[in-house]
Amino acid sequence: MGADLRGKRETPGRGRPVRGAVLLACCSLLAAGCATMPDSGDVQPVKASNPGDSQVRVYAVAPRDNADPEEIVDGFLEAMTSDDPGFATARKYLTKQAARTWQPEARITVLSTAPDRDQADRMVDQETRGRTYPISGRRIATVDARHAYGPEVPAEYNEAIHVVQQPSADGKTKEWRIDSLPSGLVLGEADFLRNYRSVNKYYFASGENWVVADPVYIRQRQDPVTRMDPVTQTVKALLEGPTRWLSPAVDSRFPSGTELRKGVTSLTTDDQSTLKIPLNAKADRASALACKGMAAQLLFTLGDLTSVRVEQVELQGSDGNRLCLLGKGQALDEFSPVEDPGRAENTYYVDAHGRLMVLSAGGKQPDKPLAVPGPFGQSTQPLRSVAVDREENRAAGVVQEGRELRVASITADASDFSDSYGTSGAAGTTEELPAPVVTSSALRPQDRLSAPSWDGHGDLWVADRNPVRPRLWMVPGGTGERVEVSTPWLKDGARIESLRVSADGVRIALLVKKNDRTTLQIGRVERSAAGGQETVSVVDPKRVAPRLESVTAVSWAGPSRLVVVGTEAGGVQQVRYVQTDGSTSATSVLPGLNGVTAVAAPHGDQVPVVADSGNDGIVRLVPGANWQPMVKDGTSPVYPG
Repeated sequence: MGADLRGKRETPGRGRPVRGAVLLACCSLLAAGCATMPDSGDVQPVKASNPGDSQVRVYAVAPRDNADPEEIVDGFLEAMTSDDPGFATARKYLTKQAARTWQPEARITVLSTAPDRDQADRMVDQETRGRTYPISGRRIATVDARHAYGPEVPAEYNEAIHVVQQPSADGKTKEWRIDSLPSGLVLGEADFLRNYRSVNKYYFASGENWVVADPVYIRQRQDPVTRMDPVTQTVKALLEGPTRWLSPAVDSRFPSGTELRKGVTSLTTDDQSTLKIPLNAKADRASALACKGMAAQLLFTLGDLTSVRVEQVELQGSDGNRLCLLGKGQALDEFSPVEDPGRAENTYYVDAHGRLMVLSAGGKQPDKPLAVPGPFGQSTQPLRSVAVDREENRAAGVVQEGRELRVASITADASDFSDSYGTSGAAGTTEELPAPVVTSSALRPQDRLSAPSWDGHGDLWVADRNPVRPRLWMVPGGTGERVEVSTPWLKDGARIESLRVSADGVRIALLVKKNDRTTLQIGRVERSAAGGQETVSVVDPKRVAPRLESVTAVSWAGPSRLVVVGTEAGGVQQVRYVQTDGSTSATSVLPGLNGVTAVAAPHGDQVPVVADSGNDGIVRLVPGANWQPMVKDGTSPVYPG
């Protein structure tokens, strides 16, 4: 349904149609795709594409004869947003030397809107007779040559494009062309999200047998530089190795120097949904065990691409012979950071009596809450906050007004775990809590222990917010001798307000408070052992939501995504998804909800996001609906982790 639109695009920030590109918009009902493309009719100006609208295509148009310098600059800025192979048309706006040296793949600068081109200051270049055009905007991120997205606190972007006159092709006249320009591509956020999409690459946690997600951005369609389709781009990005930030904490099973066989630009599955991947000679020396790991990395990575269904991967050596074959089910069973990744997780919370309750939130109506078996299901020591391990066998609870962290079992025979627990107390004899594994000596409850979190190793983490000496603790196995985690960056009055560790145990989401401002940061977890002593450090913390002025709550929502509660400067509280690299999209904002103090999301997508909304109690967000009440008198909702 709907006709395509074809015409010159009116670019935000420049205020008038330009001749640099042609835009093709596909409009349809229920994403049915494009109908027919009109072959007659007038060319009409159309507005810039909506953020992330990948059905909108921009086709570059070469500069017209005798174009004035403003048209050259505008045309080039527009041509950078196209899918033109090799950016060949964009290079026609450049001098021969600039066309040879320009590397659009080197980096991408992302602005909040399309770059603004100001009038040239003609007094600057009287000597060369050239003209300099200031280019400005609000820079919000950069993408490096490894495809890694890096968010930034929005800041002024000021660069320039310089144009000169050079002889035309016939040598009879002169044409304006660009001889100096900013590095790489400069795109508004809408054009960036239209042309690029986020994909998780996967590598193994160092010394472990489970994978870690490493998000990067690839082209939505064929890459103009490599001419590769999205599947091949994704495989190539995986083979290039992890992003710089994650690299110290992960390993790749691919031998160094492994690449796709020369000339491969397209990869497609066969009728068995098998993807055959031809590799160069470097892969020939991989052992059978390493090859299995290589195939697992590919299966997890390609699982993020909705455009292709890959059930198994066959790796081929330089001679075309099979190196190994691995199916998706086997990869999930052996290399997932969570056991039984397809299962639906239970929701836990603390009731009005300080007991740990459990219920399933995924049905048409939430189940009746039940007190868990064991001491946490009783009210002898009311809980302040809680975390449940990823196997749902144990819980860690902060008690005594934040002074103590204790660990206890929450499992029982099916006959015990029944409605007899109800909402009036656990059945049977009162059980004593084990001795605390971490304590805090801070004077005020709000300065004591944070809510705890379990990682994929089965280790337990908690922050002591004592202003005298704020610290981060890790308890091996949940019951071992506590280890103080090295955090040299935690200084000058900063403290960890709350934390959540990823399922893979390699990354930790931190709410860091300093000078009455709380920011979201992701730290890399590094472990080492010497003389029987384990050393644990959280290093290179990076802000992943710099546009949020203050963050209230955070939860992991899968291998590389967080659900975050925060406010932008001068804005209202919002709940939204944020990738661990800091990127967002127009669809990442969840329906509005007021007064949120805590939020929890599952590792998979089988059950809904839940939140503590203050006066409304605990609510859930079912896909396609608004927030729904779940429990009136409850706090601190969590999923395992």
